[in-house]
Amino acid sequence: MASPSPAVAVASSSPPVPQPDRAALLKAFDESRAGVRGIVESGVSSVPELFVHSSDPYASAPLAPPGVSIPVVDLSLPAPLAAAAAAEAARRWGFFHLTNHHGVLGVPEAHPARALAAMRAFNELPPAERAAHYSRAVVADGGGFSYYSNVDLFRSPAASWRDTIDIAFGTGTQRADPAHIPAVCRDELLEWDAHVTAVGRVVLELLCGGLGLDPAAVEELSRTCLEGKVMVCHYYPVCPEPERTMGIVAHTDPGVLAVLAQDSVGGLQVKHADDEGNSQWVDVRPVPGSLVVNVGDLLQVSYLRRI
Repeated sequence: MASPSPAVAVASSSPPVPQPDRAALLKAFDESRAGVRGIVESGVSSVPELFVHSSDPYASAPLAPPGVSIPVVDLSLPAPLAAAAAAEAARRWGFFHLTNHHGVLGVPEAHPARALAAMRAFNELPPAERAAHYSRAVVADGGGFSYYSNVDLFRSPAASWRDTIDIAFGTGTQRADPAHIPAVCRDELLEWDAHVTAVGRVVLELLCGGLGLDPAAVEELSRTCLEGKVMVCHYYPVCPEPERTMGIVAHTDPGVLAVLAQDSVGGLQVKHADDEGNSQWVDVRPVPGSLVVNVGDLLQVSYLRRI
């Protein structure tokens, strides 16, 4: 066997180049204050290792056939029928599309598209302008507004490909000071908060009616939602290798109710078990003019499991 050339021998005997540890890489990413959007702006052609998810997202259940979808609750139906549909969807799925809320509640059809566009405009500001708002502080400690990437950045096995705006829209001291919301999205997000609050009230009334709860329960749930209400705006930059990462991992929402406005891209999936206990991941494809309602853990534990 031929001996290796001197050049190869010298190269192979060199000590390995030290690699930054994960903690240092996470710290550097967070201190850049540019978020995942900043990674994209740097011109990367691959997903950094910090964001690579090694586990199979469908390991716990297969993907449902294309025709399977979450239920639809139509607000234009007579109230008893809409209430029954909402309660059934809440019990069996925990999710449903809410349609015809524009005409029934007087919500302008331009919403939530205006709010989504304004949120996107903030996330696509020049890096220095976004960085001025970057903070990992709890929204209540940051004037009610917080912009960051990955709330669990330093705890999760892999970071997710998203940046986030949180705005506290509770009552009294728990409500964001409008001056802390960036001007590029302030008016649109304040408007959307007013509209989605009206939607939330109606949905709670429907659920309580369909579940046979007394009016006091409606009032208590409404008060709880309003006192702890937070708007969460996720932004998912274009990814060079979407098969290697996740925008957000499997989770449940801890509160009472979540009202979700989707854009036209989609990506949301719901894990659903049928009557035999067989689970599937179901694509929640965007339905024009609809909102997605998610029953939170608190509502499920407090009321749904009693029925």
